[in-house]
Amino acid sequence: MKSGLSFLVGALRCEIDELEQLARTSELVATIGRLVHALQRERGISNVLLASRGQRFARQRDEQIAECRQLEEAVRLAFDQLDAEGRVVGNGARLFSRIAWVLPGLAALPELRRRIGALELDAGRSTAAFVKLVAGLIAVVFEAADGATDPEISRRLVALFNFMQGKEFAGQERACGAAAFASGRNEAARQQQWLHLIASQEHCFQLFTEFAAPGLAEAWGALQSPAQLAEQERLRRVACAAPAGVALDSELSQAWFDCCSRRIDAMQSVEERLAEDLRQLCMQKTAQARTELQAHEALLASLQDDDGGTADFFLDAVAATDAAPGPSSLAAGAPYGRQLERSILDMVQEQSRRLQAMGDELATVRAALNERKLVERAKGLLMAHRRISEEEAHKMLRQTAMNQGRRLVEVAESVLAMAEYLPADKAS
Repeated sequence: MKSGLSFLVGALRCEIDELEQLARTSELVATIGRLVHALQRERGISNVLLASRGQRFARQRDEQIAECRQLEEAVRLAFDQLDAEGRVVGNGARLFSRIAWVLPGLAALPELRRRIGALELDAGRSTAAFVKLVAGLIAVVFEAADGATDPEISRRLVALFNFMQGKEFAGQERACGAAAFASGRNEAARQQQWLHLIASQEHCFQLFTEFAAPGLAEAWGALQSPAQLAEQERLRRVACAAPAGVALDSELSQAWFDCCSRRIDAMQSVEERLAEDLRQLCMQKTAQARTELQAHEALLASLQDDDGGTADFFLDAVAATDAAPGPSSLAAGAPYGRQLERSILDMVQEQSRRLQAMGDELATVRAALNERKLVERAKGLLMAHRRISEEEAHKMLRQTAMNQGRRLVEVAESVLAMAEYLPADKAS
């Protein structure tokens, strides 16, 4: 019959398996981050190409597509390696479902690029297509963060997810502004969307600051050049403060794109540091767990021919009610087996306390992910009761948030609060 220490060793082995899987997932997240960055740049370049009717950025687009294709293959390979293990941490079903959803999007990229090159799409439809794919890739990162079982690693993943989401909003702002300037005009709806993207970025970066490792938030602040921020703010005012329909200088499209790109490239360097910090933390925790496992396995081996003093488990409790034993009583009345059993019980209790503390901290960290879950539930409710697509549901929530000057999650909460008043089904 196995002893308590045997199961403690088993628990450590499970922990190591989880940490190794988290390390693989973290590598996947880093690879996704590089692809997302490349796709964001391709999206902006494509917008300028389309808004200028093929007159601008044709060569830059070809170069960017070549870079993206290499990263697409790297992501597919990372997906294959993750799946080949056959073991996942936490919400593996949801993580794999997100991956299954993303793969057709990657497969559809060649046709999207063909249509953009042939000028068969406008900037709005091109942006929407890229946004959909990038959103799917970032959703994989979200599921990785939501499924992490170690609170420190979870904090790093939450920080990385929010930074990537903020960077995506910055990329959408670049594409939005590039289309506005290149076309030589702006519209009220685009101005409203632009302001919403600015506010969304700030919210994501606040959450990143809350969960990032010490020093990384400061690094992000240090990389933002005051002159660069001032130039971006000036161009924002040019496009967003002017009345809708007023002509814009199309020559500013290059200045806007370059200004935004410098900021987003700085974000990418921070994102790479976040990914490296995450990788190092996984390695450190795995090494620590392996050291602890070796010590426990050595102790277990020494007990193979000893009963471990299990009969003293209850006797110790009885003795404790009489008087606390002094050092002399321990030396005279406590055999080797009993001391060893006490050591094992202490290890089990320490492990239990550690797991409880990890669970409490993990619950706190995951609270930061609930906003996205609320938005997803609200979208599902709208899709069911209004018989619309996920994209249409998200657009409805976002438009309501912009119209009312509220955050997206606040609108989602309002929708969910009305759920019980909605009919069970809606007739076609």
